[in-house]
Parts: sequence; C-alpha cells; structure tokens
Amino acid sequence: MSLNGKTLFITGASRGIGLAIGLRAARDGANVAIAAKTTQPHPKLEGTIHSAAEAIEKAGGRALPLVVDLREEAQVKEAVEAAAARFGGLDIVVNNASAIALTPTPATEMKRFDLMHQINTRGTYMVSKYAIPHLEKAANPHILMLSPPLDMQEKWFAPHLAYTMAKFGMSLCVLGLAGELRPKGIAVNALWPRTTIATAAVRNLLGGEALVQASRTPEILADAAWHVFAKPARDFTGRFLIDDTFLAEEGVTEFSRYRVTQGTPLAPDFFVPDTSVPPPHALD
Repeated sequence: MSLNGKTLFITGASRGIGLAIGLRAARDGANVAIAAKTTQPHPKLEGTIHSAAEAIEKAGGRALPLVVDLREEAQVKEAVEAAAARFGGLDIVVNNASAIALTPTPATEMKRFDLMHQINTRGTYMVSKYAIPHLEKAANPHILMLSPPLDMQEKWFAPHLAYTMAKFGMSLCVLGLAGELRPKGIAVNALWPRTTIATAAVRNLLGGEALVQASRTPEILADAAWHVFAKPARDFTGRFLIDDTFLAEEGVTEFSRYRVTQGTPLAPDFFVPDTSVPPPHALD
C-alpha cells in the first residue's frame, strides 16, 4: 500500500503527532495540507506551518501550509476548499488538533472550557463537515480522529471533567459519523496511544522532561495511522483503536524503537480501557 498521490488534510500538523503522520505519508509521495495556527517560532513550541511544509517536502511529499484557527468557521471552510483545489480533491482528513487543561471544575475558567470544546469537539465536527463533499469523490476516503475509546468510567471524568468532555466529544463524532457516512463509503475511526507520547503538551503541560523520557515517540501513531489509511474504507469504520494493539494486528512485533528512552518504564495515557491488554512484550 502506498499513499502516493493521496491528499491528507491534517489539523495541528505543525508539530508533534500531526506532523509525524504527515511525514509518514510524505515518504510515500503524498500531498499534505498543514492546517494550524503557528506561523512564527514560539519559545516553547517547536515548529510552524512553514517549517512543517519544508519537512514534508524534504521527506518526498508536496505540502500546503494553511493558517487556520479552528474556532473560525470561515477559515476552516476556506482551508478545506484550498487544499482540495490545490491537489485536486481530498482523500484523508486527520482531526489531530486539541487543546488541553487538566483542571478540576472549580479551577477551570470558562474561557478555557470554551477553548477546549471549540478546538476539540467543534473543530473536529466542523472540519469533517466541510470535508465530506470532497471525500465522497475519493477512491478510499478516511477520517481519523486522535481521540480515545468511549470508555464511560467515572475515573476518566472526575479529575478533569472539562477536558474529558471535549476529548470524548471528538470520539462521539467518530461514533456518529461512522454510521452517517457508512452508506457513502467514508471510513471514520479513532486512534489513541496506550502510553504518553513525547509532544510539546507532555513536556510543557503534563509532566516535563521526566514524562517525556517515559513516553513513546509520535512515530508509533504515524505508523498506526498509515495502516488505517490502507484499510478499505467501506469495511473498516467505526473503530476505536489503541496504537500498539492495532499495529500488532497488522504484524508489527517490535515496539522498542518507539521508546524515547530504552529501559525507562512507559507511562500510561489517559482513557485506555481496563480491558485493553497490550500486545506481548510491547511494554518490555
């Protein structure tokens, strides 16, 4: 399977997981529309839409950097149309952009609540909405959300209700759109990491450098996403996938290469169901 000539529209693709997915596709010769806000370097956040575009093209793909604030409907609609116009359509949409604040209810400012819901739930819904007419014309169309399984346990909601609601909102989009778009042959799936991933959010907001060292690299999600896009859209939809379990099903047996630091115990991510058992030796 190759993504050569396929067009991906990826939100939050200026760095981290979104960029990793774009780079994996670019190695096949894919077209990647980078939809993100960062146009100027940030002291704590590596990467801009322009540096991401340069990396995509260096990897073998074609890039289109797009300045997009996911809260602004006009910008989202214009960006989707621009990507389709530049590359002759859309094949894959990756809803990766996300805002996070792990605060209890009394400490959560309403503007932060609104931001998380605007970016995570509303942004995912809106990007998908405007992409549907283009995906209907694609040969094997996929929408992929970087969002968790809908594991409705109190322990996921109680510590940071606002964030969990916003992330699960993305997953509700998977549940609903998978059914809505199945007759059109458009696959809609979710992908989530078993462990923490070494991203700017982990370094700056969650646990600092120590947690980064106990994480896997974004490449595990990029490889898993690549395998998702290889699946026939009409048959593979409505799935809530955990990265290493899905990769193991696809024949991957070596997971140590995804570790930031060999020998350091891996930190579990939020929202992984208790019933999800890791593949043999995946966490060794």
